[in-house]
Amino acid sequence: MSGIEIVTFGCRLNAYESEVMRKLARDAGMANTVIVNTCAVTAEAERQARQAIRKARHSHPDAHIIVTGCAAQIHPERFAAMAEVDRVLGNAEKLTPAAYCDNSERVTVADIQAVKETALHLIDGFAARSRAFVQVQQGCDHRCTFCIIPYGRGPSRSAPIGRIVEQVRLLVERGVQEIVLTGVDITDYGKDLPGRPTLGQMARRLLAAVPGLKRLRLSSLDPVEIDEDVFRLVAEEPRLMPHLHLSLQAGDDLILKRMKRRHSRADAVAAAERLHRLRPDIALGADLIAGFPTETDAMFRNTLALVEDCGLVFLHVFPYSTREGTPAARMPQVPPAERKARAAALRKSGDRALVRFLADQIDASVEVLVEEDRRGRTEHFAAATLDRPVRPGSVARGRVTGFDATTLKVRIAA
Repeated sequence: MSGIEIVTFGCRLNAYESEVMRKLARDAGMANTVIVNTCAVTAEAERQARQAIRKARHSHPDAHIIVTGCAAQIHPERFAAMAEVDRVLGNAEKLTPAAYCDNSERVTVADIQAVKETALHLIDGFAARSRAFVQVQQGCDHRCTFCIIPYGRGPSRSAPIGRIVEQVRLLVERGVQEIVLTGVDITDYGKDLPGRPTLGQMARRLLAAVPGLKRLRLSSLDPVEIDEDVFRLVAEEPRLMPHLHLSLQAGDDLILKRMKRRHSRADAVAAAERLHRLRPDIALGADLIAGFPTETDAMFRNTLALVEDCGLVFLHVFPYSTREGTPAARMPQVPPAERKARAAALRKSGDRALVRFLADQIDASVEVLVEEDRRGRTEHFAAATLDRPVRPGSVARGRVTGFDATTLKVRIAA
């Protein structure tokens, strides 16, 4: 290889940061380099990262391999011990130009908890993507008992609204149709900024400042932290897409308490019901964890019922993964086989909900953001296949004629 290859694991924030690293490495004149941007959400994510590093060395024996991301921030010594790795960068260092100009230190990982600001680097596009992610917030001040991410990301800190507008305006000028605002805990946005603007206030000002932005999405939201301006945008702003993803994790109050979540089951249901009232066609997704420590069959059934009670369509289901150093790791564990079985049951319930949603879309008019010549996503983020090729990056209008498994079939308007 002669250029820069980036292997990205994990969240949308990592996807955004990978594009920042691509620009920083290119600007520094780097070549023949592989950057592995790791995730630490689960043990499986770390295993996959190590596998990708070994594969990268096998495919590119002469390349310079840099490992960064949350797993590298939390366990730098584990990655530094791999013979395939040339350098390890922390989550703060990976976003600094100096890191790509000076290769003298093999391991450069600072205390992420000491970082007080977040830099929003301007990028002018995303490689091979029709939508772009924009970081608006970084880090987390909360300590859910199952989560290791705050140790990899540091405290919550927000990007100034003016800088966000500048980034979005640049992307829209480059032809980006859809922006996804992302972060670790975006409902915490603004608490560290002058005037303490909320996420909804920031989104409203962004849409007013960039009238050319056609589609806006928000990444995962804590149901009890959704501010009134977000609810108003859901009700009034057609450019805010009718699809929200909620960070629910469980549907049993005792499990939620043991997770140290900020919401109750009733809070989650009330938020979902309000969103459906404000925008009846909205499609809600959610993160759910199966087999959290101490979870009984009855507790799991409460989570399973949440799919119906909240009207969920898109599920991200995770069997609980024990993370060393978290309080949940010291709690009585559910056997791994039971975790897998419960996760499978949740996914099956989610599959049924998705089929009902897709069936309701038949004969509906939709606008599809085209990702490949005949594939894309509707306003509700439903996967769609078009009846003829359309230029990637454009928005195609059409009518739903049917669906196949998890994908709508759309006939493009003449």
